[in-house]
Amino acid sequence: MYKYDSYDQKLVDERVAQYRDQTQRFLAGQIPDDEFRALRLRNGLYIQRFAPMLRVSIPYGLLASRQLRMLGHIAREYDKGFGHFTTRQNIQYNWPQLERVPDILADLASVQMHAIQTSGNCIRNITSDHLAGVARDELVDPRPYCELTRQWATFHPEFNWLPRKFKIAFSATTSDRAATKVHDIGVHIIRNDKGELGYAIYVGGGLGRMPMIAHRIRDFLPELDLLSYLEAVLRIYNRLGRRDNIHRARIKVLVKETGPAKFTEMVEAEWALIRDGDLRLQPGDIDIIKSHFDEHPYESDAAADTSFDAMLKSDSGFASFVRRNVHLHRADGYRVVFVSLKPLGGVAGDASAEQLDVLADLADRYSFGEARVTHDQNIVLAEVRQKDVYALWQALCEHGLATPNIGLLTDLICCPGLDYCSLANAGSIGVSQDIADRFESLDYLYDIGDIKIKMSGCMNGCGHHSVGHIGILGVDKHGEEWYQVTLGGSAENDASLGDRTGPAISRANIAEAVERIISVYMEQRQSEDESFLRCYRRIGMPPFKARIYAEPEVTA
Repeated sequence: MYKYDSYDQKLVDERVAQYRDQTQRFLAGQIPDDEFRALRLRNGLYIQRFAPMLRVSIPYGLLASRQLRMLGHIAREYDKGFGHFTTRQNIQYNWPQLERVPDILADLASVQMHAIQTSGNCIRNITSDHLAGVARDELVDPRPYCELTRQWATFHPEFNWLPRKFKIAFSATTSDRAATKVHDIGVHIIRNDKGELGYAIYVGGGLGRMPMIAHRIRDFLPELDLLSYLEAVLRIYNRLGRRDNIHRARIKVLVKETGPAKFTEMVEAEWALIRDGDLRLQPGDIDIIKSHFDEHPYESDAAADTSFDAMLKSDSGFASFVRRNVHLHRADGYRVVFVSLKPLGGVAGDASAEQLDVLADLADRYSFGEARVTHDQNIVLAEVRQKDVYALWQALCEHGLATPNIGLLTDLICCPGLDYCSLANAGSIGVSQDIADRFESLDYLYDIGDIKIKMSGCMNGCGHHSVGHIGILGVDKHGEEWYQVTLGGSAENDASLGDRTGPAISRANIAEAVERIISVYMEQRQSEDESFLRCYRRIGMPPFKARIYAEPEVTA
């Protein structure tokens, strides 16, 4: 867990004081709406359908227990008792009062948190693999590199008014769990043939109304050149990115229109001018950042305990939980435990104040006082001794946090949609609940296996529908809610955009359409080991399309 030094704390405290003064002057009529809009956005505050919405930064998804408790306190004191975790490892509060937001920011600052640059046309929260530091397929822990990038990006004077928002993600594993190829910049930490540590750089990914997969513009960047190369990419974008059309302002459009080869040439030329300057890291710089992260004291004999295996054999409910929600840890005798925020009938990604308090207590008791937020809107307790997993599961059961559905159909991604968002064209939450109702049988879910449904209430794509195995996009047709469906998307190593099935489907029939899609998969798969994505890529769209639009018409 990165710990602030005096400079970090001073920076955040001063920003709270500045924003408090700005808010007071706005409420007194001394700052016009347009001017205050830019100020509040830089502090994470939007105006949504019914109330302001505050987005709180959780850098690379890592939370200390004291921070979890503070998030619970904010939900209870300033909101309606819950918060919503997002696909970018942040948390959002949907009902804060504008005049009380400075108090929220002050409370956040007291536990080394903030909402700086969680909105606006700037570099947003730096994200990474939720298994960073514990994954067995990891080359190095990417979080220190994320932290270096966060410190470089925060309040960067040149990049505080970019053509559009900008998102960076890191991965250091063989399996990309951070969706790096649908980010403006994706950084893969690798080793070259000489064994030297460095990065493969991907640029130009993104979702929204023009989804694109990033292009690899550099096969190997030396480790100490990270910040100077990122600076070069941002400079080209800041100079040449479009500012006349918000829908064509992202770097993905610039890369496409310029061409990846020409864009790479411009970045390399810019980098040549600055690579040996002040932004070049020194060998000790990374070590200094690493020193801000705690080394956990793993027990060397933790693997000797046999109670875990015994409970697997004696308790079928526990065995189901372990099957879906418990993963291997890099240290023998430890496990990674996923906490699903997708209970039947619940809202994907929502956590109540009470649940946040419980998670904080459990993190202290079982996971060195830390938790992580996943890209899929769940929580991870990543440092659990194997012998403690059963007791942890029992505690999760008591508080409705033990749904054994990680990676299954009901573990879907869902944006807030029309229930909260002023940009949404259609609801998402109700649709997700309708789908979950049709697949409430865990035995059937286990039979279906791993599948990713992703749903957005508008073209902005906050629910990442474009890269869902099944993607659902809400659209407005003459004041009614309809849904476009795509198949075959992926945000992982084999990143791809989904293919549209055909005409939009009515609100009343979208859950049935999903059921029809699943029925085709179950009939057509060659074995239980063939995933939905592999099956779709083998047989193509026609069988699914024929079933979706068969009589009685789901579009009627």
